[in-house]
Parts: sequence; structure tokens; C-alpha cells
Amino acid sequence: LMNAAVAQGVEPAQIAQHCDSVSLCFSKGLGAPSGAVLAGCREFVTEAWGVRKLLGGGMRQVGALAAAARLGLQRAGVTLRRDHDHARRCAEGTSGPLGVHVLDSPLWSVNLAAVETNIVMVNVQGAWPSPAELCNRLRAVSEEEVAETGQAVSVLLLPWSAQTVRAVWHRNISARDTELARRKLEFVARKCQE
Repeated sequence: LMNAAVAQGVEPAQIAQHCDSVSLCFSKGLGAPSGAVLAGCREFVTEAWGVRKLLGGGMRQVGALAAAARLGLQRAGVTLRRDHDHARRCAEGTSGPLGVHVLDSPLWSVNLAAVETNIVMVNVQGAWPSPAELCNRLRAVSEEEVAETGQAVSVLLLPWSAQTVRAVWHRNISARDTELARRKLEFVARKCQE
């Protein structure tokens, strides 16, 4: 919800007005250590409260967590916009001379029109490497990589489907991390083509 609101330049309420209920997680992009909120009509929230208690959920002394959530909400626009910019830079390759989109590789491509928030979907072309193999190669660090690049970089991506890998940026991924990930993609592409 928050990423969509920032990307569209609207208040979250404008998107949520079309929903009967909304759940918002305060961790990950917003940076709180934990916590979530559930909103909806009074009957729905009362029923959810009862189910939570029935299942043993609940915490005491959560003021510190609530304070972190509040701070995350106050800074959401700046924080999430930065995450979106990092994702776009990696996809476009504007953080350096090459990037995912402009890599001259028959292995994968990115639809730049689909990069609207902090998520980049990498379309793996052909049978090899598979999304799982690509993710394994991006995660692994070899002596050859360190010798060639002077860096030991491990990039964690998720095999999303039979032909797609999902990359997500969050508040703990810096511009430098984004550049290192882009370089790792370049390295892996080169090695796969060899």
C-alpha cells in the first residue's frame, strides 16, 4: 500500500478507499522492527481481535515498537521513493556504464515500463540458466570473482516463476549496494555466456 501510494503520488487512503479492510506491515520498507495494523469496519476489527486472542497473539509494552512504526510512517515518502529510485537505476543501468536493462545479454531482460516501485522483475530467457540457477550464481562468491572484480558480493534474489526472478529493494539497501548488485549481474552474465 505505501509503495503504491508513493509511486502514484497519492495518499494511501485514496487507494484504500476501495477496500473493505487493509493490513499494513511496519517492518521492511518502513523500517520498524516489527508490527502491523489491521483496519476495517468495527465488526471486522472486533472479530479479528477475538481471533488473535484465540490464537494466542498479543504483546504487552509495545510502545517502543509503536514509536518505531510511527517514525517509519512519517518518513515513508522519502524512504520508499529512495528504494524506488535504486530499483529503477539498477534496471536502467544508470548507476554505471551497464545495467540489467542495457546488458547485451541473451540471458535476461527487464521491462522498464513495469518498474514502478521497489520491485524489478527479471525475465530469464531460454532454458539456462533457470531462475533458480541464476539466483544461486548471484548468491555465490567465487575466488575468480574476487580476483577479477576485487569484490565479494552476494546478491539474494527470489526465483519467482519458471522464467522470472524477483528483485526487491528496501531501506537497508544503499546506492552502493545497488551498484554492487548491478556489477554482480554483469559478472554472472559474462560467466554464463563463457
